[in-house]
Amino acid sequence: MNNYTIVRQEHLNHYGFLFGGALLQWVDEFAWLVASRDFPGCPLVTVGMDRISFRHPVANGSILRFHILPCHQGTTSVRYTVDVFADAPGATKEKEVFSTTITFTHVDVDGHKKTLPRKKVLRSQQAEP
Repeated sequence: MNNYTIVRQEHLNHYGFLFGGALLQWVDEFAWLVASRDFPGCPLVTVGMDRISFRHPVANGSILRFHILPCHQGTTSVRYTVDVFADAPGATKEKEVFSTTITFTHVDVDGHKKTLPRKKVLRSQQAEP
């Protein structure tokens, strides 16, 4: 699944490029949205991100595309790959600027791990309309 946002002035660091914390917040939020749609009715919490790799600085006004796909489902958790591409103002093609893998765990109301329903084909693995 793809999600998009635009980099604005309030997202920049003191060097004038996208602040990494803003990008990590979007990654967590957008991946959680995909996971929540894949597992409706299952409360999910973020438990970790694998290697975080910022590959290129991102300029103000860039359009970011977040490509999010499930890559593994365990008993209580599910993992998604997140690749982020930037289409800088005036650019003719987008560039991959970030990637990670994020894991969500299904929890009960007390925050204890709970078995996640098995999915043969997750919604986000299907072709998008």
